[in-house]
Amino acid sequence: MPDYLPALYNLGLILHEMGRLEEAEGHFHRVCDIEPRDVDALMHLGLVHCKLARYADGERTFRRALELAPRNPFLWLCLGNACREIPGRLDEAIRCLRKCLELEPGSAEALEGLGDILQGQGKLDEAIESYRAAIRSAPGSATSYTGLGCALLLKNSLDQAADCFRTAIGLQPDLATAHLNLGNALSLRGTSDLAIQSYESALGLRPGDAAIRECLLFEMQNTCDWSRFDELCELQRRSIADFSQSISPFSLLSIPSSAREQLQCARNFAKRQAAAVAGDRERLAFRFDRAPGSKLRIGYLSADFHDHVTPYVMAEMFELHDGSRFETIAYSYGPDDGSHVRARLKRAFSRFVDVRTLSHAAAASAIHADRIDILVDLKGYTQHARPEISALRPAPVQVSYMGYAGTMAADFIDYFVVDRYVVPAAQEGNYVEKLVFMPGSYYVNDRKRPVMAQPPRRELGLPENSFVFCCFNQTYKILPDVFSRWMRLLAAVPGSVLWLLETNRWAQENLRREASVRGIQPERLIFAPRVPPERHLARIGAADLFLDTLPYNAHTTATDALWVGLPVLTLPGETFPSRVAGSLLTAAGMRELIADSVEGYEALALGLARDPGRLAALREKLIRNRDRTSLFDTPAFTRNLEAAYESMWRVHCSGSRPRSIEL
Repeated sequence: MPDYLPALYNLGLILHEMGRLEEAEGHFHRVCDIEPRDVDALMHLGLVHCKLARYADGERTFRRALELAPRNPFLWLCLGNACREIPGRLDEAIRCLRKCLELEPGSAEALEGLGDILQGQGKLDEAIESYRAAIRSAPGSATSYTGLGCALLLKNSLDQAADCFRTAIGLQPDLATAHLNLGNALSLRGTSDLAIQSYESALGLRPGDAAIRECLLFEMQNTCDWSRFDELCELQRRSIADFSQSISPFSLLSIPSSAREQLQCARNFAKRQAAAVAGDRERLAFRFDRAPGSKLRIGYLSADFHDHVTPYVMAEMFELHDGSRFETIAYSYGPDDGSHVRARLKRAFSRFVDVRTLSHAAAASAIHADRIDILVDLKGYTQHARPEISALRPAPVQVSYMGYAGTMAADFIDYFVVDRYVVPAAQEGNYVEKLVFMPGSYYVNDRKRPVMAQPPRRELGLPENSFVFCCFNQTYKILPDVFSRWMRLLAAVPGSVLWLLETNRWAQENLRREASVRGIQPERLIFAPRVPPERHLARIGAADLFLDTLPYNAHTTATDALWVGLPVLTLPGETFPSRVAGSLLTAAGMRELIADSVEGYEALALGLARDPGRLAALREKLIRNRDRTSLFDTPAFTRNLEAAYESMWRVHCSGSRPRSIEL
C-alpha cells in the first residue's frame, strides 16, 4: 500500500533522523496531501523546512498546524524559532515564544530563545532574567548557561560569565560556543594563555569556523605568538568571500589584507547588523523634519566617554564647538568610571546622556526624540561598539569618525571623515560612505595634554648613552616582518635598544625569544610599564626614534610622540590604518619621515641612528612645527569639522543624496 499513512509517516521520521532531509520532506508532504489535518506530520514537515534553512516555508507550515492545534505550545515554539531566522520577524518571534510560555510557563527552550533575542536587542537585564528562568526549568541545559554567560559578558561581569561558560562545558564538553566565549571572558580578564587554550578547544570542535579563528589569531597577535600567523591569516582572508562566515572587519586591519578585502568583509558585517535590527527599524520607522532649527544638533555616540584614548585626543574639540551654532549631545553606552576625564567631557557637551542600560531600540528612540540632526558614531566596529543603534537610523544624517580606521560599508552611515592622505584618489572606490576630506589630517588632537618634566634615562631603565629605538603601539600591531627589520637595526647599531610598551608577560617573553632567534640579546628589548598619560608623555621624549608598525600604524601613540618632539618613522600602505601615521607627519610638515619602501624604511632608520646631527635637526624642526602646522591646530580643525557638518546638513535639507565634501 504505497499510501499507507503510518508507513509514510514513520519512514519520514527515520529519514529525518538520518539527515536525508529532502526525502523526509517528500514523505511528510505526501502524508499532508492525504490527510491535511495531521498536525504531527505538519509539525515535522515544518522542522524539515527549517533544517533546510527554508524558514519562510517552515513558518507557513507551522501556521497551518496551529490552525488545527492553536494551544499546542511546541508549535508556538517552533514558529517562534522559524521567525527568528527571517529578517524583520523578531517581534513576531517574541510574540510566539511568549505565547508558548503562556501555554507552558516552564518551557526552557522558549525562555532560552527569548533570552537570545533580548540579548541581541541589547536588553541585557531582561535576557539575564530569561536565561536564569530557563536554567531553573532545565538545570542541565548547557546552552542556557552559555546564553547567560554571554549576557553577563556584555555587562562586563567577567567572573560570573566565566563561571557560566565553565558550567556549560561541564554539562556539554563539545559545546564549541561555550569554549569560544570562555576564551573571550579570559581574554578580557587578561589571562591570554588560558584564553588561547579555550579558543584552540573551540576551533578543534569547529575547525572551519572563521569567528573562532579570528579570536584565536587576535589573541596570539596580542601575545606576539606568531607560530600560526601565516596559516591563520590566509584562512581568514579566504573566508571573506563566504557570507555564511562571521568575521569582524576590525580583525582584518592588523593583518596583511587589501582595501578591497576589508571592504568586502565590512559589507558582509554591515548586512548582518542591519538584518539583526530590521524588525525594530521597520517598527520604529523614524521620520525627520528637514526644517533647520536655530542650532544644528550634533550627537556623538560612543562607549569611550571615560578614561580612554578617544577623549584623550578629542576632549578639546568637544570643548571648542561653537555653542551659538551647535548643540552637542554625548550618548554614552560605556562605563562611568568617575574619572576626571569623564567629568571634563560632561562639562564639554551641551548635554550628556547615559544610554548604557537601554536596548538598541530604546537608545535609538532617545536619540531620535532629541531631534539630533547629525549623529557621529565614534566606535564603528571596534570593541564594545553597538553599531545596531546607528543601524536603526535615529538621525537623518549619520557619520563615522575617529573610532574605526576603515569603511563601515553600511547603508546607515552616510559620511566618513578622512583626509586626502589616508584615502588617496586611487582608493576612493573602496569606501561605501561619501568621504569628507579634511584639510591637513583627519586626526584631531588635544593641546591641553599636560607634559611633565622628562625623567632621566636611568629612572626609565634605559642606557644613558645608547641609541634608543622605540615603539609604543599595542602588541597586536607588531608583526613578524617588521620585527625582523627592527632586529636588523639593533644588529647594525651597536649598543642600541628597542623600547616597547609592556602589555602582557606572554608578549614580553615571546618578543625576547624572537629577538634571540634573530641573533639579538633579549635584554636589548626594554619594556616600559603602563603609566598615566601625563607620565607617558613625559617619558617618551627620552627615546631617539619612534619606529612605526605596519599594516596598522601608530595613531594616538604617534601624535603623542610628535607632540613631545620625537620623530616618527613610518611606511604607508594602501589601507586606511596603514596610512594614518603618514597623514599625521604630512600635517606636521615632516614628510621626510615617510619611507617609500620596506628597504627605505630600514635604511632611513639606520641613517638617522648613525647621524645624530640630522636627527637633532629633525627634532628641532618638529618642535618648531608644532605651533605652525595644522596637526595641533585644534581650533582650526574644529571650525573645519563644523563647516563639514553644515555642508552635510545643507545637502540633506536640499533633498539631495549625500555627496563627497572637500574642505
